[in-house]
Amino acid sequence: MMMSSVLYLGVIFSALLGAVVGSFLNVCIYRIPTGESIVLPASHCPACGEPIRWYDNIPVISYLILRGKCRQCDERISPLYPVIEIVTAVMAALLFRKYGLSIDFFFAFLFTCALIVITFIDLKHQIIPDIITLPGIPLFALAAILFMDITIKDSLLGILVGGGFLYAVAFGYQLLTKREGMGGGDIKLLAMMGGFLGWQSIWFIIMAASIVGAVVGIFVIIRKGKDTRYAIPFGPFLSIAAVAYIFWGHGFMRSLFGVL
Repeated sequence: MMMSSVLYLGVIFSALLGAVVGSFLNVCIYRIPTGESIVLPASHCPACGEPIRWYDNIPVISYLILRGKCRQCDERISPLYPVIEIVTAVMAALLFRKYGLSIDFFFAFLFTCALIVITFIDLKHQIIPDIITLPGIPLFALAAILFMDITIKDSLLGILVGGGFLYAVAFGYQLLTKREGMGGGDIKLLAMMGGFLGWQSIWFIIMAASIVGAVVGIFVIIRKGKDTRYAIPFGPFLSIAAVAYIFWGHGFMRSLFGVL
């Protein structure tokens, strides 16, 4: 009973912390594509430029109190702000539930935060910032090797297999069609994932991302009534698949290869 109570409190605290971190991720998502500093100036309304008071910057709650509008200029605030805060809070709680208060939790949460930022930037701008993936490849690979029970071999193979596979697909597609079908950002993103999760994760991530991407793509095409293949970024599907691997991938791959 005592342990369950401690776990329950830990999950709540991690969710609250996740919501606060999610507020910072909103800043990253908004500023990184424009090249702005994510530190200065302080949070401000994107419409009127007025600084946001601390009591108007409480994750989710302030948005609800203000009814999604700026206190100063009454301009509407995107509902994506509280959505990102909630997503980050939920991920923090789930990761704490899985890892507990540990170094594994810290790096898994940091990795997930990077994926959240990448996902929403890619959805809006259709770019995956090098400022996240390039330092992320060695950072997360080193963290996985030192703290996450991933061997040097598995991590390095993950980088090579992840980046190499998508590069081969992109090169082959361009060779056959004379058109670019996948950007370099996806290649570097999958290399970062492979370095952190090991080469074994690549097959699960590619398979899951492709299935989810195909379903969403078909839905969008039917809904819009036209071919929109090139308007759908692949980075968010890779990110969803990588998070799924953290929670279910090991068991799935063991079951799959056990059957085979």
